[in-house]
Amino acid sequence: MSFVHLHVHSEYSLLDGASRLEDLVIKAENNKMHAFALTDHGNMYGSLKFYSLAKEHNIKPLIGCEVYITDDMNKQVRSNANSESHLSHLILIAKDFSGYKNLVKLVSFGYLRGFYYKPRIDLKTLFENKEGLLVSSACMYGKIPQLILSNKKDQAVELAKVFKQQFGDDFYLEIQDHGLPEEKKLIPIMINIAQDLKIPLIATNNSHYTNKEDAEFHDVLLCIQTKKTVHDENRMKFNTDSLYFKSAEEMKELFSYCDEAVENTLIIADKCNLDLPIGKVTVPRFPCPNGMTEREYLNMLIERGLIRRYNGNVTKEVEERLKFELDIIHKTGYEGYFLIVSDYINYAKEHGIQVGPGRGSAAGSLVAYVLGITDIDPLKYNLLFERFLNPERVSPPDIDVDFCIEKRAEVLNYLVRRYGQENVAQIGTFGTMNARAVIRDVGRTLGKPLSIVDKLAKLIPNKPGSQTTLKEAEELQEVKQFLNSNPSLKELWEKSIKLEGLTRHSSVHAAGVVISPFPIYDLIPLQRPSEGEVPVTQWPMEDVEKSGFLKMDLLGLRNLTVIGKTLELIEKTRGFKVNIESIPLDDPKVYELLEKGETLGVFQLESSGMQQLLKEVKPDKFEDLIAILALYRPGPMNSGMLEQFIRRKHKKEPVVFIHKDVEPILSETYGVMIYQEQIMQLASVLAGFSLGEADLLRRAMGKKKAEVMAAQKPKFVEGAINKGLISKEQAEKIFDDMAKFAEYGFNKSHSASYALITYRTAWLKVHYTPEYMAALLSSIASDTDKVAEYIKEAKKFGVEVLSPDVNESEESFTVIGNKIRFGLSAIKGVGKAAIDSIISSRLSGGNFKNLKDFICRTSSKSVNKKIYESLIKAGALDSLYNDRLTLLDQLDEVLTMVKRGTKTESGQSLFNDTLDEEELYFDDIEIVPKKDFDPGLKLAFEKEVLGLYVSGHPLKPYKFLIESIANSNICSLNEVEVERVKVCGIIFSKKQVFKKDGSFFFVLNIEDLTGSIECIYS
Repeated sequence: MSFVHLHVHSEYSLLDGASRLEDLVIKAENNKMHAFALTDHGNMYGSLKFYSLAKEHNIKPLIGCEVYITDDMNKQVRSNANSESHLSHLILIAKDFSGYKNLVKLVSFGYLRGFYYKPRIDLKTLFENKEGLLVSSACMYGKIPQLILSNKKDQAVELAKVFKQQFGDDFYLEIQDHGLPEEKKLIPIMINIAQDLKIPLIATNNSHYTNKEDAEFHDVLLCIQTKKTVHDENRMKFNTDSLYFKSAEEMKELFSYCDEAVENTLIIADKCNLDLPIGKVTVPRFPCPNGMTEREYLNMLIERGLIRRYNGNVTKEVEERLKFELDIIHKTGYEGYFLIVSDYINYAKEHGIQVGPGRGSAAGSLVAYVLGITDIDPLKYNLLFERFLNPERVSPPDIDVDFCIEKRAEVLNYLVRRYGQENVAQIGTFGTMNARAVIRDVGRTLGKPLSIVDKLAKLIPNKPGSQTTLKEAEELQEVKQFLNSNPSLKELWEKSIKLEGLTRHSSVHAAGVVISPFPIYDLIPLQRPSEGEVPVTQWPMEDVEKSGFLKMDLLGLRNLTVIGKTLELIEKTRGFKVNIESIPLDDPKVYELLEKGETLGVFQLESSGMQQLLKEVKPDKFEDLIAILALYRPGPMNSGMLEQFIRRKHKKEPVVFIHKDVEPILSETYGVMIYQEQIMQLASVLAGFSLGEADLLRRAMGKKKAEVMAAQKPKFVEGAINKGLISKEQAEKIFDDMAKFAEYGFNKSHSASYALITYRTAWLKVHYTPEYMAALLSSIASDTDKVAEYIKEAKKFGVEVLSPDVNESEESFTVIGNKIRFGLSAIKGVGKAAIDSIISSRLSGGNFKNLKDFICRTSSKSVNKKIYESLIKAGALDSLYNDRLTLLDQLDEVLTMVKRGTKTESGQSLFNDTLDEEELYFDDIEIVPKKDFDPGLKLAFEKEVLGLYVSGHPLKPYKFLIESIANSNICSLNEVEVERVKVCGIIFSKKQVFKKDGSFFFVLNIEDLTGSIECIYS
């Protein structure tokens, strides 16, 4: 090895670096480079991935960062070229773990404390955290080079002396040569300063892409970053094609006049010996009361939980299961984990935040149930602890928890208060340039017509969970034809392929959270979130887990918000509380609803396919509901498992068990293997596997690990023969059957947990329909199609939905008697400030008495003429003046009349006019209609501001005529099995679309009495 790269940017220098880490490592390996540094701009997003990749290829990873330096990181001054405090660059590289910790801390501080357009640190902070760091003066945008280029050599020398004093022989002056004139000026002066001050020199290449020919692709990437086109002469551009990962020979030749600068890169590599302590699980500590240990406190909480869950009636089965689970938890040291999860769940429940009854395999834990982490009794429903925490192959526990989506942030903030700002973080994630997005990005930068680029992008399949790559897409016939007919798109396609998959931006994982016993930035770099105060890891989920931190998933679930709001409305309208956790799970009315498939708005059961399945299965017990959620998936449906389950339930096919000893395991599913837990139990009962061993077998079967299954099959067969239950032939057939079913087997713990949410929402819909439907409508108020669908469902259940009313409506949908009143937030054009103003005025001064009273008390910056227009169109002022069209027509005159007496907050008239209080508020305005209006306008205005018709429907007078013409309606189209149907409705929007050959077609939006649909007419 004769040279080490020390200034390298990867794709994690977002939209500035075009090198993939894999490509850099492989090129280094091919060029026999045994070490190099990663120094992305301002962040350490790729540091652990780089560390791991380099180690795999026997390359020494040097972890670094090119940080942004400012004079004072606490001052928010926008940098500019003429400012003395503008940002400069500095390279930092960790020599050892102490240096790594300081590097992570500095990079984190740049985001958490110094961020202003970019993450910034100052020299004071650097010098306070300098141990274990190597420093170099960076590229021509470093402070020392910038001073030289500004003809301030003396200041540059003084600054170099400061760095030498602080870092000694670990400070280096950096020289680069990419053929740029500024570098030609810098090199001799930098060499001169280095000689005078006895500061070692290093030669680097400012690598932004892997190979020389990648320069043109990198140029496009810069245009994407700066939102410019390649044709813009004033855009940011690197006027060189030398910013690539050069070979050692190229670097030695380039700096042949300064061997020392090349050789010093080897010295730096020798100085750096970093071993990251990754892989060892870091369990956070729980602050136990009264000096108790975690084990003591956990045991105490379990004793309390047993009384709450079992009313003191603790059976031997419960005792043995608890002892088994606690032995494993104690052995693995995860007491603190369970205490932390239990604590934040209890906090949520105590503060009125709805919590899900469980999620994933955690419902298989009796400890979790007793602690209140889950609400499903694993003994009652035959759920397995080993599916959650396998003693045969111990991996960190993973308890995912659902919360009310609107209040999840409250739980996060509690964790920060409980464990400290530095010890809690959300987990980061990255968005990449996927196929469609990169086509559009590159198309814009190349200046291609947006319409053509959009057509090309839309030809690329984009199914959820299955991203088609451009390489795959170019094999599609329609893509080939489009590219052949548009040869100018060849460059766009080629450059898009090169950039596809590069990291585009950082973001926040929807659920992942880390809690640490020490400041997280001791190991993982952090950054600030775009919203909220809880920091975000710069590493994605897989790197966080690899580092040894225990992650927790705190998810937001809309249906829990619906349940919570329903319970609030019940208490408000009926005067009593409902404990949703104690409702009976055998309510006949609930199963009657399910059997009818009337489950619109019920969690997991909304789709027409699921409604049809419910009608076929006719569930009559909670176990059926668990099975339905597990079976309604492509695998079981396509394999025949679902049909077999239905036939056997309704006794149209005999229930057959593969062996009499497995009847207790398979009886609840009528002999059909549905759950992963059943596979585990079969292996245990028939072949003597421990449940831990059976879980490993289940994993192998589910993931089709042929080599593992090949090793396990003889063991299974031998175990079965030894137990004397079945023959070798039977054992082999059963093993093969298990393997087949395991491909589709579902986690019963998860299905049972979600079935409980399903049941609770169905129970609320049955027994408290107005409150449930109001909460449901509030949860999707911005989705007008859903609102219309749920309003129709409410009417089907005898609940009328009333237009909004300023004297009754709240922000969300509310319940008035047995009716639902529209929420003000559902009116387009009426924002939160206006809503708050209206409701506040009503609460403080009572109901609005008339139109004049309303305008006088609400007129402000937040409630203006446009707001009044939207309220009138929605019918929200009908109780004050019920002729909407006349009021709209004369609104200007009305506002002028009222404003003559409107007072400011100080009590003075805006128009220096004084009116008697009684005259101002109690005498209404007399409005005389001036003309007749089309009655259809009223409905049209409702549609405009509410997205649907509330007081009527323009087709209602023609209902019988429509029924005589149409053979279907829009709402039922998903259930229609014939190819051609006839519907009758109104065309409420149309769009003309032209084809390349000059022909055209129309995209029509058609609406009937049941819903709306988009269709094509040509």
